[in-house]
Amino acid sequence: MAAVLDEMGLTGLLASIAGLTPVGAAAILAETGDPARFATAQALVKHAGLCPRDNASGAFQGKAPISGRGRPALRLAAWRAVWAALSNNPVMAARFAHLTTREDNRLARQQARTACAAALLQWIHVVVTQHVPWDPAIASGAKSLRQAA
Repeated sequence: MAAVLDEMGLTGLLASIAGLTPVGAAAILAETGDPARFATAQALVKHAGLCPRDNASGAFQGKAPISGRGRPALRLAAWRAVWAALSNNPVMAARFAHLTTREDNRLARQQARTACAAALLQWIHVVVTQHVPWDPAIASGAKSLRQAA
């Protein structure tokens, strides 16, 4: 799988995402196909079924679990890639810590990992479609993509 990434010229770009292994990136791309076929990074997240599902009726507002629609194998590949990236990617580790320790709307550890998996898919979409290396300052929100250009 990693050899296919080399042939496509994506190994260097995807290796710029700290903590993402070539095998993890290849597994995600094997399930998504060409990320450029998705108009936005959020569309890729929706394809994986990691987007929230509305659970409201009238005045009732329930919890919003992930939709679960989409590709289960893609969700699994992203989930596995997050486990490796959490300990090796300071931006993702900070995001996870923030989501699990904030006072307002604190997430459980599994929910935070799911949010991190969605973020990872968004990062992959941008890196592959824009052909730019991953920038931790942009990923953390310290700098916008326009400021980087």
